[in-house]
Amino acid sequence: MKKLLFICLVFAAPFAFAQKVSFKVKTYGSGQPVILIPGLGCSGEVWDETVREFKDHYKLYVLTLPGFAGVRPIDTPMLRTVKDQLIRFVQEKGLARPVLIGHSLGGFLCLWAASDAPGLFSKVICVDGLPFLPAAGDPGLTVRQVRDDPRFDPVQLAARYDSMTSKAFRQDRYQWALPMVRDPANAALVAKWNEKSDRRTLAFAYSEMCTTDLRNDLARINIPVLVLGSTYGTEDNSKKIMEDEFRQLPQKMIVIAPTRHFIMLDDPSWFKEQVKNFLVNGLFN
Repeated sequence: MKKLLFICLVFAAPFAFAQKVSFKVKTYGSGQPVILIPGLGCSGEVWDETVREFKDHYKLYVLTLPGFAGVRPIDTPMLRTVKDQLIRFVQEKGLARPVLIGHSLGGFLCLWAASDAPGLFSKVICVDGLPFLPAAGDPGLTVRQVRDDPRFDPVQLAARYDSMTSKAFRQDRYQWALPMVRDPANAALVAKWNEKSDRRTLAFAYSEMCTTDLRNDLARINIPVLVLGSTYGTEDNSKKIMEDEFRQLPQKMIVIAPTRHFIMLDDPSWFKEQVKNFLVNGLFN
């Protein structure tokens, strides 16, 4: 009996450490691994155009985060859990130094994972994501000040979402998305994904991101990072925001897109060209 138990334990051992991830993953193509992470409330489908362009040359892992776009939610803190699971996912899959590409909240997660496990990844593309979003308007803001601001209170925000009818919530999400894209049809698409998202997750994930300051942690990222920023008023203003936010990042290139927040939807050709140049040539070629 003891021998049988020992054999069972030996064969079970390789699987004991493999933990199921909470995010949904779709894979495409073959080659160097690239992980794509969408933003708040969005489906991995936001990367469809990117997938079509790169699937013949790279192995693409397209994520949809828990609680977003119909994926089952998990307990808070969701972003920290996903960040840890992403690192484990890469380790357990044996992925050879994948590239991380993230939009908005997804970009924030890429920076967090790369700062926690800098040797695990080869490059990062941060698409209009920031290491500390509230400081975009005031670089002197602290996490404590943000936590004391009721606008970032996840309980209040979740209660506001929960009080809405389906129609009111759909309209709220559409009005939220409309300034972030050029084409109203894309605003409707983003709103649809958000409408299918868990409302509590939307509130708590947004608050978690806004009360986590990664600016000093960027110094630990020892790989090239391409920062693509959208145009906030003027190109000069956008450049200043990005330079302030990413000051501690050693190897970076900051490029401002002639678009709104959803760069890959507003100008797919421009976006794909920036990604292609970075993946092939790196930062300084």
